Amino acid sequence: MTGLDRVRGTIRRRILVNFRVDPDVMRRMLPPGFEPKLAHGYAIAGICLIRLEHERPSWVPWTIGASSENAAHRVAVYRLDRRGVREESVYIARRDSDSALNRWAGGRLFPGEHGPACFVVRDEPASVRLDMRAADGLQVGLRARDAASLPAGSSFASLDEASAFFRGGALGYSVTRARSRLDALYLDTTTWDVAPLQVDWVQSTFFENVTRFPLGSVEFDCALIMRDIPHVWRREADLHLHEGRPLGYAGIS
Repeated sequence: MTGLDRVRGTIRRRILVNFRVDPDVMRRMLPPGFEPKLAHGYAIAGICLIRLEHERPSWVPWTIGASSENAAHRVAVYRLDRRGVREESVYIARRDSDSALNRWAGGRLFPGEHGPACFVVRDEPASVRLDMRAADGLQVGLRARDAASLPAGSSFASLDEASAFFRGGALGYSVTRARSRLDALYLDTTTWDVAPLQVDWVQSTFFENVTRFPLGSVEFDCALIMRDIPHVWRREADLHLHEGRPLGYAGIS
């Protein structure tokens, strides 16, 4: 079966819900060769909640493109490539989607294996209410509204610092069912413009799992939103891990 090299569309809404994590806890969950990217001493993990519209191969008219709600649990990381060069990227532990097309094509026609999930979203001009439940029971919830600045106590000193931190993570390595292989996908955006969100309530049972994250090792940091961004997803070379080293920070339902 022939795969796709590029898929383009519009990011209608992308929310980065970010948690600061004890770096030693985070290191134990990453595959060999990966190191957490730190912000003032903390590892930064989180959830990318993204609505995609007009998604289609480059040669297909935008009117035929598909739409979907998606969630990715991820960590900002560095990786040493074969030349010993440190590469900035994100490690994606799991992807969930309400789109049957995404779930079928992911890992077959295009990188990114997704588990099934139901989303209930109320997206208004100045606020977002989102609930997700995955087939394996994982839950994500968010109640947020527009804000003028990052919350007090954030690991980031300013919005500009936070924006630059996340802009560098365009290359994503995603867990696959093969476990010894990571899919690689590059997000190329024509613009980059993030705004802060005031989070009134957030839930992720992934981060609430005390076996994975012992008490006191993870706490909410900040949330950012971007809207109406034309983009291209570009396939990159898969990453093959050493056999016998399990992925401790993983889960595809």
